Amino acid sequence: MASKILMGDIPELMENIFDNLKNEYYSLYSCSLVNRYWCKISIPILWEDPFSFEQPFTPDNRLQNPSFISKYFSSLDEDEKFMLEEYVINPEFSKTLFDYTKFLKVLNLFCLEILVGEWIDLQLNDSKPPSDPSIYNITNLLLKLFIKNGASLRKLHLNFSDHTKILPETFYFLGQNVQFFSQIQELSLCIISDFSTEDAIGFLRILAANTTKISSLKFVEFYSHYDPQVYRALINIIKSQEQLLYFNIFDGEDFPEKNYHGIISALESQKNSLRELIIKHCICNEEFKVLKTSENLEILRIKYCTKLLTLSDYKLSTLEIVDRPIDASKIVLILEKSGTLLQRLKLESENEMILEQSLLLETLRSFCPNIIYLEILNFKFSSKFSDLISNLQNLQFLSLWCFWSIDDITPEQELVSQFAERLPLTLQYLDLRNSCLSSYTDILLNNCYSPLNKLLVDILHKEKQVKAIIEFCKRKKTLNYVGVNILVDKFRKELEEYVILRPRYRIVVNF
Repeated sequence: MASKILMGDIPELMENIFDNLKNEYYSLYSCSLVNRYWCKISIPILWEDPFSFEQPFTPDNRLQNPSFISKYFSSLDEDEKFMLEEYVINPEFSKTLFDYTKFLKVLNLFCLEILVGEWIDLQLNDSKPPSDPSIYNITNLLLKLFIKNGASLRKLHLNFSDHTKILPETFYFLGQNVQFFSQIQELSLCIISDFSTEDAIGFLRILAANTTKISSLKFVEFYSHYDPQVYRALINIIKSQEQLLYFNIFDGEDFPEKNYHGIISALESQKNSLRELIIKHCICNEEFKVLKTSENLEILRIKYCTKLLTLSDYKLSTLEIVDRPIDASKIVLILEKSGTLLQRLKLESENEMILEQSLLLETLRSFCPNIIYLEILNFKFSSKFSDLISNLQNLQFLSLWCFWSIDDITPEQELVSQFAERLPLTLQYLDLRNSCLSSYTDILLNNCYSPLNKLLVDILHKEKQVKAIIEFCKRKKTLNYVGVNILVDKFRKELEEYVILRPRYRIVVNF
């Protein structure tokens, strides 16, 4: 089997293996050096997303060394070479084994402009920054090469800055080569500068005419002062999609009244397909009522919104609300309706305690027994909360930011002991950072029967805490990671014999 894989006798299997390595750039780069067949499969994957800032392209950091752009210019025609010569750039580049331009799948327009500027600096070796015309002309040259050589995007991030300029020739190629946009699945839009409005309108109109497969649409920052033609183009993009699944909007303004220019209303056209909705810093005015028709919505995340949506018409599997503060009386109806379908719940009441906590706990206990992820910030810990936890027999992830309740007469140590005993046997992850329970880690672990795999606490500075962790490891044999903010050095070596210690921010669960 190993020899068949090495020689490429099982092509389907090899393609799946390499595709699963697409985010492991160093591994994929090494694979490209094994033999000709592995190189032929891995190189297109390596060059799918060369302009993003998050990942290195090769073992060399491409942010400091944008020289990879030169590989795109290995076969320029005479007019294209002349354009480079105008900026005192030598247009003679070495021939390449691959036509790298056709491999592009992900394009971030802002990152492209930044890296082109760095590439020009590298070519000129000049202390002066490159001129705007040189940046946007070479950026347009790259876009033209991608389009005419057959690239087909999967993800597109648009940011029309003061320096963005799309040339008429580029628009012509975009209009003639529909393949470039036709397979886009994820589209995100950031700021549109007043200086780039005309280019943005042209770009968005072409997108509306040539994309039908977008499943994810994100407005990184939404502003209400754009030219009306911008909003019409965006509405057409929304309505022209066959199946929009994900919509995310972040309002970049802080106005008491807000006009969303029909963008939210246009989502009614996707009411049968929309599955996930994220609304941040929005003023949920009358236009948002159309979202109630999205009967198949499964995931809803609302963060810092005024005039909170009437949350009663959805049956959700995931609900996240971040507010100042959270009033539980406004969300109990959606909790009741979601009922047994609700599996993930995050309630973050910033700077203030959650209001109507008793109502919240009783609703969750009565209607939502199938929660597997629960994160609650700023609430009063009590015996009623322990009752809730004992009812969540599928709970796997629990994160708490809680304080002692002055209304509960039960002693604190007894409350912790009862809570630990009631933790479900499915629980694997327990986050007690910023929790009143963190100082009672020893009592909690000594009475805990859950197979914890990850434990997060603020501080480990007492011998009884360390001893409790070690005894828990010996007894349950499940705890692998402990995330801690402050650890007394004399305990480190002893703990590392049983668990892997990490800064608490390094242990992350995707919600």
